[in-house]
Amino acid sequence: MNFIFISPNFPENYWKFCESLRINGVNVLGIGDQPYEALSYECKHSLQEYYYVNDMNDYEQLFKAVAFFSYKYGKIDWLESNNEYWMRYDAKLRTDFHITTGYQEDEVEMVRNKALMKKGYLKAHIKSARQIEVQSYPQVKDFVQKCGYPCIAKPKDGVGAFQTYRLNCDEDVEKFMKQPHENYVMEEFIEGTIVTYDGIVDSLGTIILETSHVFPVGIMDIVNQKNHLAYYSEREIPSDLKKAGKAVLKAFKAKGRWFHLEFFRLAHDKEGMGKKDDLIGLEVNMRVPGGYTADMIDYANEIDAYQIWADMVCGYGARSLKKAPYYGYMHHKNIIGTIVIAQKIFCKPMVHIYGCMNICQKYGRMPWEMKHLSLVLKRWTKYMHL
Repeated sequence: MNFIFISPNFPENYWKFCESLRINGVNVLGIGDQPYEALSYECKHSLQEYYYVNDMNDYEQLFKAVAFFSYKYGKIDWLESNNEYWMRYDAKLRTDFHITTGYQEDEVEMVRNKALMKKGYLKAHIKSARQIEVQSYPQVKDFVQKCGYPCIAKPKDGVGAFQTYRLNCDEDVEKFMKQPHENYVMEEFIEGTIVTYDGIVDSLGTIILETSHVFPVGIMDIVNQKNHLAYYSEREIPSDLKKAGKAVLKAFKAKGRWFHLEFFRLAHDKEGMGKKDDLIGLEVNMRVPGGYTADMIDYANEIDAYQIWADMVCGYGARSLKKAPYYGYMHHKNIIGTIVIAQKIFCKPMVHIYGCMNICQKYGRMPWEMKHLSLVLKRWTKYMHL
């Protein structure tokens, strides 16, 4: 099997996907914008060959790279980046080279365009915030009169909370409208906690890995207020979240890939939307949860999520997962403060495994993940001993 992995060097933990494929005997071919000499040892070791391009946004360079691999190794079976930013390029390359294992060029917009996502939510019978595609000031003012302040402005095809704004008054709207806004949507503000349904579906759309995460502080507030990032995984997925997540996956025809589905859990009753604790669709992301979440999933569930994905690619049978033995908790910045928050959430002591001497004693060195990941694991009944 020939698998082209787009940008195996970034994010820097993505070489693990390539390594897991290599373990399964897959011929892994990388395309990236980092010179080969600058790749990490792990990334180099996970690839059969690497093709350097100096601009990943230049489709002609990507096309030539795939053409080279096709000529040298034959039919390409898979092409994937597992990265939302490159999804359109992934889809176009698959279409141009007749690679059928993944979204095609005429399918990818449904999972990238935030305006088109609303159609998927309707099909899944999941409520979502009212939205307009920003066109004119009078149109925006009319929308605000209907929905009230605050409201949210965000790119139609943005990644995460980048260039997302909370508009609290007329002055904010006027300031926003003076900026380029041709590719923006505006939504009513939903007050609630962000919860996610994350995992992997196989080529038939069957879920082979599922988990959930809770964000006590929303990503938009973290970005705009330069706050610290903190979120944790659930040991058991709430039944309503699992039901909603499965409906969304079916509506968006998710197959053979990771998924990261975001919902609001309402903080209070909202007229026309739902009751307190009801789920409201936020965004659909058909890729790996961001940052080092895949590593957190590994530790919290005592599994290898990278290998589960690679096994799915190779058509190996799915493994059943039981209740997670741990909660996973991740944070950046303000470490002491986030530990205090976490202990209040879980109401039990936490074991911070970053920097633990017994990890070094066990492995002889600090594992790669521990150098980059501030991760806390908590056993439900007792301290975790590694």
